[in-house]
Amino acid sequence: MNVFDQVNEDMKSAMKNKEEGRLRGLRGIKSALLLAKTEKGAADILTPEKEIQVLQKLVKQRKESYDIYVQQNRKDLADAEAEEIVVIEKYLPKQMDESELRNILSGIISKIGAAGPQDMGKVMGAATKELAGKADGKMISQIVKELLSGVS
Repeated sequence: MNVFDQVNEDMKSAMKNKEEGRLRGLRGIKSALLLAKTEKGAADILTPEKEIQVLQKLVKQRKESYDIYVQQNRKDLADAEAEEIVVIEKYLPKQMDESELRNILSGIISKIGAAGPQDMGKVMGAATKELAGKADGKMISQIVKELLSGVS
């Protein structure tokens, strides 16, 4: 079952159980997936990679909104965003921890033969392809910078 069908099933159960926060998050997912399906040039069926991309974008947006609401002391709105983040993250693959990520990135660096910071683009291209949905792009970038500065 793909993410879209799973979200529809979960929406039904959330409506039956009157889970407002969960339902709000599920509606956000469904809306974003429908928009991605109907984008100009998009196929009618979303690939699992595209679904993960859409979900990651939603989480990123929610986290940015959460930070803004916390700065503005709007606890009610921040709590709603945090609730939606939890719902959306359930549909994403398990995120790698830092040590796993370091090992994989070290392997990518040696496979590519990166010689220093000037090869950051090559490494990031390969890493984002291989680690799509499994790790945060910001964390990947930070670790790659550290590893490449120690290579030369």
